[in-house]
Formats: sequence, C-alpha cells, structure tokens
Amino acid sequence: MAHILVSSRRLSDAQSLVLRMVRKSGVLRVEVVESLALVCDRLGSNSSVFDLLIRTYVQARKLREGSEAFRLLRSKGFPVSINACNSLLGGLVKVGWVDLAWEVYGEVVRSGIGLNVYTLNIMVNALCKDGKIDSVDLFLSDMKEKGVFPDIVTYNTLINAYCLEGLIDEAFDVMHSMSDKGLKPGIFTYNAIINGLCKNRKYGRAKEVLEEMLRNGLCPDTATYNTLLAESCRKDNISEAEEIFNEMLHRGVVPDLFSFSSLIGVFMRNGHLDKALLHFGNMKKASLVPDNVIYTILIDGYCRNGTMSEALKMRDEMLERGCVMDVVTYNTILNGLCREKMLADANELFNEMVERGVFPDFYTFTTLIHGYCKVGNMNKALGLFETMTQRNLKPDIVTYNTLIDGFCKVGEMEKAEELWDDMISRGISPNHISYGILINGFCSMGHVSEAFRLWDEMVEKGIKPSLVTCNTVVKGYCRSGNALKADDFLSKMMSKGVVPDGITYNTLINGYVKEENMDKAFVLINKMERQGLLPDIITYNVILNGFCREGRMKGAELILRKMIEKGINPDRSTYTSLINGHVSQDNLKAAFQFHDEMLQRGYVPDDKF
Repeated sequence: MAHILVSSRRLSDAQSLVLRMVRKSGVLRVEVVESLALVCDRLGSNSSVFDLLIRTYVQARKLREGSEAFRLLRSKGFPVSINACNSLLGGLVKVGWVDLAWEVYGEVVRSGIGLNVYTLNIMVNALCKDGKIDSVDLFLSDMKEKGVFPDIVTYNTLINAYCLEGLIDEAFDVMHSMSDKGLKPGIFTYNAIINGLCKNRKYGRAKEVLEEMLRNGLCPDTATYNTLLAESCRKDNISEAEEIFNEMLHRGVVPDLFSFSSLIGVFMRNGHLDKALLHFGNMKKASLVPDNVIYTILIDGYCRNGTMSEALKMRDEMLERGCVMDVVTYNTILNGLCREKMLADANELFNEMVERGVFPDFYTFTTLIHGYCKVGNMNKALGLFETMTQRNLKPDIVTYNTLIDGFCKVGEMEKAEELWDDMISRGISPNHISYGILINGFCSMGHVSEAFRLWDEMVEKGIKPSLVTCNTVVKGYCRSGNALKADDFLSKMMSKGVVPDGITYNTLINGYVKEENMDKAFVLINKMERQGLLPDIITYNVILNGFCREGRMKGAELILRKMIEKGINPDRSTYTSLINGHVSQDNLKAAFQFHDEMLQRGYVPDDKF
C-alpha cells in the first residue's frame, strides 16, 4: 500500500501509513524494511518509499531506529537519497546524539551517496555542538576535496559557535573572511555577533556592530533589538533601554512579547510602575496576548513595592485571561506576602498551590520558612522544614541560616545548636553568615565565652569574620561588663584584617563609660581619630554623659569644646547631660546657662528639669 501511495504521489497518505507501521508495538525495524523491500523487488516500485521511511523515523523521533533502518537498507543495496540522509543526520545532531551522527555520516560517505552543502552544514553544526570548533577547518578541507563548498550558513554557524564560546575575536575573523569568499554577512551573521558581544558584557561594541550593520544597508530585526534591549535591561540602564525600544519603533520593527517583558521588567524592578503599566497597555493594544511571564513580572513589581492588593488584582486578571499560574508565579506572590508579614494569606496561597497540583519547590519552602522565622513562629517554620526534607528537597546553607537565626532571636539556643549540628552532618559547611548568626545569638543571651569559642573556630577554619560579627562580640563583652576583654578582642580582630568602624568604637566607649572607666573611654576617642574615623554625635554624647554622671564637669566641658571644634553641634541629649551634671554638683548657674542655650537652639528641655 505504501508503494502504491508513493507511486500515486499521495505522499502525505503514504507517510501516515508508514508512521503507523513504525509506531506499532512489537514490529521490528528489520520487519518494516524487509516488507517494503520485498514489495519493491516484486513490483519494481519507486524506491523513494525508503526515503519516506527514513524521514518518518525522524518525524516520529525514533532516531536510533531510523539509523538502524538506514544501515539495513544500505546492506540490502537499496538506495537512500542524500536528502533523506540529511534529514536523519540533522535529527541526530538536533537531539545531541553527535557520535551516532558521525557513525551514520561515515556510512553515507562509504555508500558513495553524493554529499551536498546541507550535509556539510549539518556536520559543521555537529562539530560546533560537540565543542570541536578547531576541527572545522580540517572537515571543510575534506569536503572541498569531495567537491562540496561552504556557504553563508556554514559561516553563520561558525560565527555563532565562536560567540557562544566567548571567542569574539575569532567570530569577527570569520565574518571578515566571508568577503574573500564572495559572501556577504547577513542579518543572522550580525545578530550572532551582537548576541555574543552582549553575552560577554561588551554592550558598547555591540552598538558599534549595529551601526555597521545599518551602514551596510541591513535593517535590524526584532531579534537584533531584543538582544540589545535585554542587555540594557540586565544592567538596569533604563534610559538606554528606552532609547533602543524607541529606535526599534522608529525603524518600523515590531516588538514582540520578549521586547515588552524586558522593558516592563526593568521598569518594575526599579519602581517605575506607571511606565511599566503604560507599556503593558501598549502591548495589549498591539494585539499581543500577555503570558504568565509578563504577569509574573508585573506581580513581582507590585510585591517589591509592598502593594500586595495590586499584586493580587494582577493575579486575578492573569487567571481571567486563561494564564496558568506556575511555581514561579506562586513563589513570587508568597515572597511578597511573607515580606509584608501576611503569613495567614501566604499559608492559604500555599494550600491553593498544592490543591491545584503545582508542586512547591526549594524556593517555595525557603520563602515560607523565612517568613515564619521573621514573625517568630518557629513551630510552623520547623514543620515546613521537615516537610521539605520529606519531599527530598535538600535544604541549603540559606535555609539553615534562616532557621538558626530564627531560633536565636527567640532565645532557643539549644534548638539553634541542634540545627547547626544537623547542617554539618548533611555536609553543609557553615559560612561567615552562619557563624555571625550563632555568635550574635550567644552574645544576646550573655554567653560571651561560647560566642568567642565560635569566633576562634571560624578563624581557625580560615573563614574571615565580618565586621558585623566582630561588633557583635564587642557588644557582648560590653553588655556583660567586660569592656577590657572587648578592648583585647578589638586588637585581635584587627590582627585578622578586620578594620573597626564607628559602631565598634561607640560600643566599646559606651562599655567603658558604663564601667565608669572614663580615662579608657577618652583614650579610645583619640585612637579612633588616629585611625581616620571621625567621632559622631553619639560618640561624644556617650563619653560626655559619662563624665557628667561622675560629676567630672571639666572633663564633660572639654568634650563639649572638642565636639564643637570638630563641627558637631550639641543636641538635646548633650544639653540634658550637661544640665543634669551641673545640677548634681549644685552648680545651678551653669545649669541655667546651658538650659537657656538649649532653648535658643530650639531644643525642649526634659520635664524633670
């Protein structure tokens, strides 16, 4: 029947019949080939039925079977055209079965089937896909000996491959060599170069290539502008993105969904909701139907802006237009709800997600865990963590850090340590953030020795502590009345390359003041200045208040003069300390002087005074 249909030029019907044959379960390739071969022998039918067989295997995506059928046909001496061979080779290369493609190519060559430029281009693509660009020249030389020469597609394939590998100079060399072969670079050539330059963060050069393209009389297409638009949006360069989009419209190039999604995305990320919605409206006016990607971008923008009601309205519009919410859309809304501490709504959405058959992923659970930790609901956070692991979703360092931080903040240090041990048992090494969280937890509970033990452990492992972590230890020592130990720690942290900041010194100065060690506190101000750090109003107020509480008013007024010399004006706290200090020493005249000065500067005195 297949032979009859082919002979009658009813190729579509013939292919449908052969397709049913190759898809029929239990029918071997050899049986299909032999049945067609037998009829061909008896009837002397058109051998193009064998081409049809090979093409059908390719269409059915049964490429391995198609390769075996080709071998069987050749072994029985039945002809297969180069076009059918190219179809098989192209299919194999497309799915990445490059080794099998070369095996079939070898058989094609040995069979004496005449190769053509399509064969050449398919196999050049195979070499490029396999990362063997260096072998292309040798292959082209071999093809020239066979009388087959490269065309513009060959060069475009090579240029694209070089660009994907980041070998931009080599791509330019190939493009410039095209003219020597009488070939002129086309839109695809330039698009490949522009895409390669943008991917390698060479946007300025990409714009130059666009200008060259225009000088050569080629009109950029949507793909050209989309590449430039995507890169300018990636860099959050809004003015450049608008310029590219406007040029696109000016030249009559029609933007597509990708163009609008890039532009809407950059506007939403940077808080330009009005512009994003304007382009969203323009997109719909252009009869482009928004997809779930566009809607998710808009929803994310509203979530970032904290306007969850608008985000949910956009979600409703999305569903009304027949778009399906995927895990990315759900995660986007969940993240927004958690950020706004709307955990009841987040839980409801999570349940809806599961009911609709959308599987929560790693990001879903981590987002919810972070949300519950943020509000101190550690039971719920831990429950989600357990569900996550039961679903074989492996928590990472971020998940553990979030949970450990949550337990530290509610003072459950034992549970925090349990999670720490569990994290290590799973082969996840704590990073500087992990150590900082646990150190802060111990310091908050007054367990400074434990915090310091962790600091030592971190340093021994070669993990450089952050300034925030070091400041936490300083604060912990000072809070427990060990300013001297905090001072020793300051020297230690500096020896590890951590440079103290104003917060470090203010914390330590405050620690000495609380312990009534004013001399040490005063020394620290000078040390701070020597290191290029300027004491601020907080620094001066802390030490000035310390002198006043001790009744050392000369020292307090020395600090006052020093701060004024440095261009720092006293504030309400400064005057309150000075007034209280002089009152405690029965020096009412001085107290009233500062009281009047305080009023002149527009500060309201403490009612107690």
